[in-house]
Amino acid sequence: MVLPSGITLPILFGAAVLDSINPCVFGVLIFLIAFMTKMFKSPKKMLVGGLIYVVVVYLTYLLIGLGFLKFTISFGFSVAVYWIAAAIAIMAGLLEIKDYFWYGKGFSLQILPGGAKRIKLYTSKLKKLNKKSSMWTYLSAIPLGIFVTLVELPCTGAPYLAVLAIIGAGNYAQGLPLLLIYNLIFILPLFVIIGLAYFGKTSKSLEKWRKNHRGLMRLSMGLFLVALGTYMIYTIW
Repeated sequence: MVLPSGITLPILFGAAVLDSINPCVFGVLIFLIAFMTKMFKSPKKMLVGGLIYVVVVYLTYLLIGLGFLKFTISFGFSVAVYWIAAAIAIMAGLLEIKDYFWYGKGFSLQILPGGAKRIKLYTSKLKKLNKKSSMWTYLSAIPLGIFVTLVELPCTGAPYLAVLAIIGAGNYAQGLPLLLIYNLIFILPLFVIIGLAYFGKTSKSLEKWRKNHRGLMRLSMGLFLVALGTYMIYTIW
């Protein structure tokens, strides 16, 4: 595999891993697992619904990346996007570091305003659909996965944007396999959470773990983003 200039496998893997353990992603998934477990009253059905959701997240995130690459490469915006992405990475990193010391104070990276209420509204509609047929509930997990991915982007998008900007310095053919790998790594922890829930780990215990470790997750993400943004500026300077 020929890598575009500026990208390395450690950078790709590091960004994907840290992006995947984002507290925003964990929080929404844990809520959805609790909802599906209560609604389906069956671990197997919860597992199916959860897997459909994760696959949809993978495809949505992948299509966003492919569309971004196609746009920047086709229209020659790669250099401008590179600088913008580097600046966003540093600023987002500083915000994440701030939340390690002063969580929730001031401006923070979070899902789109009203996103959480919308998710709860959609899940209440899923409950009504499930009374008619569980198949409708499985199918409705598709638009739900798309919607959740989009509203989470302000919270999860900084490392993805940085990686896309670096990959965009190359060509589309080089970028495609890297995006496939990135997004596969991104969803792996989601499979782990679903597996834990399937084998009896309660959503309350998962949420407790998330809250206990969200500061460390944000600090790790923040330090990585500041380092990545600085590296990007250094390489193009």
